Amino acid sequence: VLGNGPSGICLSYLLSGYIPYFKRDSLHTHPILQRKLEEAPGVSILDQDLEYLSEGLEGRSHSPVALLFDTLQRPDTDFGGTAESVLTWWCEPDRAIPHLVLGRNAPGGAWHSIEGSMVTLSRGEWMGLPDLPFKDWLKQKRRGLRNNRATAEDIAQYYQHYVVKKGLQKNFRCGTVVTSVRKVSAESISNHMQKDLQENSESLWNLNEKSTEVFQVDGFFKTVKGDKEPFSVYAENVVLATGTYDSPTWLGVKGENLSYVHHQLSALEEAVKNNSIGIMSDPVLIVGAGLTAADAILFAHHCNIPVIHVFRRRVTDPGLIFNQLPRMMYPEYHKVHQMMKEQSAACAGPYECYVSLPEHHVLSFGKDKKCIFQDKNGYQKVYKISMALVLTGSNPNLSFLPNNGIDLVMDSGQPVNPKRNPIDVDPFTYECTQEKGLYALGPLAGDNFVRFVQGGALAVASSLLKKANKNPP
Repeated sequence: VLGNGPSGICLSYLLSGYIPYFKRDSLHTHPILQRKLEEAPGVSILDQDLEYLSEGLEGRSHSPVALLFDTLQRPDTDFGGTAESVLTWWCEPDRAIPHLVLGRNAPGGAWHSIEGSMVTLSRGEWMGLPDLPFKDWLKQKRRGLRNNRATAEDIAQYYQHYVVKKGLQKNFRCGTVVTSVRKVSAESISNHMQKDLQENSESLWNLNEKSTEVFQVDGFFKTVKGDKEPFSVYAENVVLATGTYDSPTWLGVKGENLSYVHHQLSALEEAVKNNSIGIMSDPVLIVGAGLTAADAILFAHHCNIPVIHVFRRRVTDPGLIFNQLPRMMYPEYHKVHQMMKEQSAACAGPYECYVSLPEHHVLSFGKDKKCIFQDKNGYQKVYKISMALVLTGSNPNLSFLPNNGIDLVMDSGQPVNPKRNPIDVDPFTYECTQEKGLYALGPLAGDNFVRFVQGGALAVASSLLKKANKNPP
């Protein structure tokens, strides 16, 4: 399993022999699903027909299995309800599948790279993993949820705690960087390796007699001293769960590589900390109309730093994330949206130190820190700025796959993109349609919220159990 964020952790739990069953005498709010669950009460969810169970479910995800697993764990959460999970978990060690989870950081993945005080977009209980509710963990810390939402630091700590609490540490290798994943014929693995495998029957790498091709995963460990120690691992199945936090999207305009142009919010925090920008500076340019751009605006606003905000969409565009968020739950994002509407360059609004330029795009960044924009009618404007933050999303880095993974996506003419061009997977196994034995989870497969990545893990675990013939009779 490549990637130790929520997808990788959830999959490790399921592959470690923790098996979900429908809790007897529990009532699900969805009557048709309830009837289906009652048809086979003694059969685990992993061994049932996921397509049949998920048929007819509706919700905020396009993945039927994501909706199924979510509604089993949080039956009426979309309606503000707090009904208990209808699942009960049994530990069946004989059904465990040997596996390794490789990650660069501590368990929790990119949640360790996000500014710790940032409040999450999702409600706190939606960040939880199976059989350990997030709010129960927060209670132990004697903390409540602010507005039902949690900080990134809380979530990163919760994921680390989960791995320890569920006894999954033995499957995790942190500080690893994978450089290559490729198919090799089983025979080409040296006899020495095969002999080694046979002698060590406890080895994780016991290959199935029938497999003629396996995956070779190469990379290196970062040691405490900072050295790089290479490794090679052979596996019959590989799960891609590396998320999308790796490489920020660039605009591709002239001067974007100049030292004052940045692609991460942390650059602004750093500049404020070093006092290299402040109240008297030229404005900071923020490009983008997503939540990271909004976080940057809120941060600058808090520090009284002047901002020019440039984005391509209309303020009323229904595709704009702000137009999809309930005002009560997200007051701070609602405030940013209000600023975007009321404070355009055309008319001064009530907010000092902020100018919004909707339906504009950047043409170039100059060495003299002058930036040229163009509006929808082709008119150009020039502003002198102190620094620029281009926050228009990020793309996954799949450079370790042949051809950067482009052969695996829906449209092979375009790069992998979690929203527009995810990896093409079977919706009920999450196995790549173009490469058997390779699976993709989370944003790579188009599931972008923690609550919905878990259904993908359920699908993968179900598929791997069938392959390993570890399904009960």
